[in-house]
Amino acid sequence: MKILLMGNPNVGKSVVFSRLTGAHVIVSNYPGTTVEFTKGSMHLPEELGLSGETAEVIDVPGVYSLEPTSRAEEVALEMLKQGDLVINVVNTTNLERSLNLTLQLLKKKIPLIVALNLWDEAKHTGIKIDAGKLEQSLGVPCIPTCAITGEGFKELVSKIKEAKIGKYEYEEEERWHEVGNIITEVEEVIHRHHRFRERIADASISPKIGIPIAFMLLFATFHVIRFIGEGLIGYVFEPFFDNLWAPLMLKFSNILGGDGFIHNILIGRLVDEKIDFGESFGLLTTGLFVPFGAVLPYIFAFYLILSFLEDSGYLPRLAVLVDNIMHRLGLHGMAIIPMILGLGCNVPGALSARILETKRERFIAATIMAIAVPCMAQIAMVVGLMGKHGAVGLGIVFGTLFIVWIILGVLLNKTMKGESMEIFLEIPPYRLPYLQGLVKKVWMRIIWFVKEAVPWVLAGVFIANILYTLGIVDVISKYTAPLISGLLGLPKEAVGALLLGFFRKDVAVGMLVPLNLTLSQLIVASVVLTMYFPCVATFATLVKELGIAAMLKSAAIMIVSTLLVGRILNLVIGNW
Repeated sequence: MKILLMGNPNVGKSVVFSRLTGAHVIVSNYPGTTVEFTKGSMHLPEELGLSGETAEVIDVPGVYSLEPTSRAEEVALEMLKQGDLVINVVNTTNLERSLNLTLQLLKKKIPLIVALNLWDEAKHTGIKIDAGKLEQSLGVPCIPTCAITGEGFKELVSKIKEAKIGKYEYEEEERWHEVGNIITEVEEVIHRHHRFRERIADASISPKIGIPIAFMLLFATFHVIRFIGEGLIGYVFEPFFDNLWAPLMLKFSNILGGDGFIHNILIGRLVDEKIDFGESFGLLTTGLFVPFGAVLPYIFAFYLILSFLEDSGYLPRLAVLVDNIMHRLGLHGMAIIPMILGLGCNVPGALSARILETKRERFIAATIMAIAVPCMAQIAMVVGLMGKHGAVGLGIVFGTLFIVWIILGVLLNKTMKGESMEIFLEIPPYRLPYLQGLVKKVWMRIIWFVKEAVPWVLAGVFIANILYTLGIVDVISKYTAPLISGLLGLPKEAVGALLLGFFRKDVAVGMLVPLNLTLSQLIVASVVLTMYFPCVATFATLVKELGIAAMLKSAAIMIVSTLLVGRILNLVIGNW
């Protein structure tokens, strides 16, 4: 049995999906498109009168209509043809909007169950819905549910065998009239005063109060990420690598003879006869320490906080709050999502640019994200590299990138033809995240990071070793010295880091450690490494998302802006 979960965006559909499915879920693109969907499995319990078999549950992209106006709605319509039944998740705090999709599903003549989600929120806001009358009007089972607490889910699952094809007929032009008739019959709204949580919800989208709240939340978020990341590194990962892995690698080094081509590839060079995970640069030393010991703790902390903000309902409010600012960059408020995801990893940031409607918007968002938004792995390495110099260096690095992000967005908006689309967004009520769903989301993202990032780290370290061993880096350094040293004020040895940055920027930042750079050189190198080109994984993703021609155009913008900004920084702070 193939069960489709369908509903508007932000109605709690993903939490319903987490309630119904186990831990093993798959995220993939619909064939021939860049539209993502998630699928998992659900056991149909015999004690509820079901078969005891396993059903496939598919979380269909959120849509407002089956009259396609976007690629996601086209995919939803295609997927509808493949399902055995649909669980239509509706937002009972805004039933009128949800019923538009429900009536369209009824006309498709597919077995249907309606999950009246956010039932608790509806009661809290003074909305009373007669589920029995709604069931009679639609002709299909209507089950009140609360995905956060699990209320109603036993009954929802038991009603799967009672899914029905509704008997609803109407003309298309009368659909909203029929929605109004149903609402009049089944819904009663009782006046009551706002609660504290609702006052906070209103305040968080008001510019006067919402912007200070956003800055405070951003400040607190990065402090929490740093606290969790540094705690995991200091108390878990560094002790493991220093006390257990390093002695093991030293023994392996002795077996390999302490030197030679194979030794340098696997172990790297010894520093004072010891393994130095920052400088040894072997596949089994630096190659494993960087992704697992230095980066993974921050990645875990970032995705934990991000998932909490997503599930609590804050991110849609942030999108509304920054909409005016984003329009000046040629985007709308939802473009803040690729930027935030890019702080974790640029690859999902690039992928999420597809939520924007036009090619122009996707190009602008992907380009400024790839140029001026460093991933959490790179941020972690920059903080580790420059932390000893205090907050000044870090402030200049990230302040410069923010200014570049603004200026590039404004310039691209003024020079590229087209207009910014308006934002149409459902804002869910604030709610406590569903713990199991949050843990599953973080776990999926961590697994994704390990599968996608670690191979590129190892590949980058391996290629860097080969380039150094064969003397290729020295040759390139000789011919690029006028550019690297003259224009940017960096030593020619920094070429190795710039070359490796194409594979993994975080590892490339680590290559600056042995060069003993001055503070000004560290600032310039960190900014240049962020801006000059995306890592190969992001590059491949952008080629797929934007096309080769647009990616070449984006790459040209990256290179020109990098050289310009690097030169300006060198002139301003070159004597530090």
